[in-house]
Amino acid sequence: MTKSTQKYRNLLRFILVDIVLILGALYISFLLRFDFSVPDHIGMDFAKFLPVILTAKLISFFIFGMYKGMWRYTSISDFINIAKASSLGSLMALAMLALIFGLSGFPRSVLFIDYALCTIFLGVSRASVRIYFSNLSQTQSMVGQNTFLRGRRKLIMIGGGDSAEKIIREIRDNKGMKYVVVGIVDDDGSKVGATIHGVPILGPIDELAKLKIPFDEIIICIPTASNIEMRRIVAICKAAGKSYRTVPTFSELIDGKVSMKSVREVSMVDLLGRKEVELDRSSISQYIYGKRVLVTGSGGSIGSELVRNCLTYDPDLLVLLDQSEHNLFKIERECAESKHPISFQPILGDIRDKTLLHRVFASFKPHVVFHAAAYKHVPMQEDHPWEAILTNIQGTINLIDVSEDYGVERFVLVSTDKAVNPTNIMGATKRVAEKLIQSKSIDSQVKYMAVRFGNVIGSSGSVIPTFQKQIQNGGPITITDANMQRYFMSISEAAQLILQAGAMGSGGEIYVLDMGKPVNIKDIAFELIRLSGLEPEIDIEIEYIGMRPGEKMFEELQTHEENIVDTGHDKILVLKNGQGNNWNNLVNNVSRIVKTARSYDYGQVTRELKNFIPEYIPDSKTTQQRLKSSIIEEN
Repeated sequence: MTKSTQKYRNLLRFILVDIVLILGALYISFLLRFDFSVPDHIGMDFAKFLPVILTAKLISFFIFGMYKGMWRYTSISDFINIAKASSLGSLMALAMLALIFGLSGFPRSVLFIDYALCTIFLGVSRASVRIYFSNLSQTQSMVGQNTFLRGRRKLIMIGGGDSAEKIIREIRDNKGMKYVVVGIVDDDGSKVGATIHGVPILGPIDELAKLKIPFDEIIICIPTASNIEMRRIVAICKAAGKSYRTVPTFSELIDGKVSMKSVREVSMVDLLGRKEVELDRSSISQYIYGKRVLVTGSGGSIGSELVRNCLTYDPDLLVLLDQSEHNLFKIERECAESKHPISFQPILGDIRDKTLLHRVFASFKPHVVFHAAAYKHVPMQEDHPWEAILTNIQGTINLIDVSEDYGVERFVLVSTDKAVNPTNIMGATKRVAEKLIQSKSIDSQVKYMAVRFGNVIGSSGSVIPTFQKQIQNGGPITITDANMQRYFMSISEAAQLILQAGAMGSGGEIYVLDMGKPVNIKDIAFELIRLSGLEPEIDIEIEYIGMRPGEKMFEELQTHEENIVDTGHDKILVLKNGQGNNWNNLVNNVSRIVKTARSYDYGQVTRELKNFIPEYIPDSKTTQQRLKSSIIEEN
């Protein structure tokens, strides 16, 4: 039998069932109207009224496409559709009866009873089919449980909320997935004993290791869990001796959809904090929706996350500028493979090339610029300060100049907490960049602002990838100092808060992201070792190597002259008392720093930076080493 023949037979079967239901509803309506004693003259007219009512209702059912869906998958939307179709059918029947018979001798109250009964019968018929197939599926699963479970990973869900429900439903409806959920644990005592799509909630999370049913893997389905909760849950999972993964935080889900595909390994982000970022999406949309947006350093860790987030606000065009061919290719492919119908243009180029920037801005005329391109690896820039100056300072000046020439509306500089009382070249150059945008904002139509924050987990230059690599190699993990502390936040959180700060600025502000409490670097190393299923100082050796060039023991988020003021957003603050200097004087002073950088003389570079940024205190030991190295090179 061909598929078309089978489809035609099913259609006829469905129509016949509905005809029987329509006839039954109408007949019962007459019985109810006349208290089960229908007068003879009314009963004789029943035959002439019936074809009209039947025709009207079937026409209405076809209009609303009631025979296009599969009854075994009936949903709420189908029930709403049934109500609409039944309503139209009853109205059409009333109109046709009035035109043909003038409603003489026809009790109109019958139609109202018939409407209610017909709607109920149709809904019950479809619900019955769905219940039947659901029970059949469960019965088949129980009968052939061993066959069904063979080759499938048996999952336990931690958390009986919306995320667990979505994943259970996905696995249940997709028989091709090699998973089956066998139970749920949840600390909410009122849920214990209940089921989600037939999966029982077995007890509290603490009893995970005591469960009697066999399982292979644990999925943590609590996207809003705090870092303290996640550490407790991870410890329970380890005690159970099973592999475990987690659903991402809501801030990580660009499209907001939780699925098995989105489930990932537990990371350091989860153990440091998972609080969801609350965004005023309306204010962000106002300056991005329908606009042309340029992101420098678009292939980097922060730049690429800015691109992903911008996609959700439907800009007219995204211009992706990066000097790394590899990074630009990756973000270009990601944009191309995304489901967002947004135009984007990758540009391979360097912000140090002002001629290129003029061509890019003249071609695309961006309304918004996110300036995330920078050299930021602290020890590397200590060795090559001229490169940091030419990129972080001269590149920023180039972008400011072309932004002025081509009518940019907003310019957001991605800065760093290392710009506060800097002790390294990278921090000093970013502090110069902050001063540049503050000064230019005094007399400009462009709204310039900077966003300052600490370390981003997983970004280039972050200590965490280094630790992970050392663990993979069997150790040792090298820690500079046991007491060193840093502020950390996730890449997704940082990017979203940059977008939010960009909506707040009116020009010249330096926004500071609330980084929470600083974290001890040693604690991070120990947590990463434990995440790998090992024990610190037993399986992985710890080696303390001393502070590297330009490093601080503790990071700061503001200078002594700056006052932090609340913005109304619980995770974004703004600095006051940071007025910019005269632009022309500032550029003249900065040009001396750039000119010195081209001499490749370490001593002159640090002296010029010190003159411009008095709070910059380069490491004296490092400076002596670099000066000695420069003398050797000259000889």
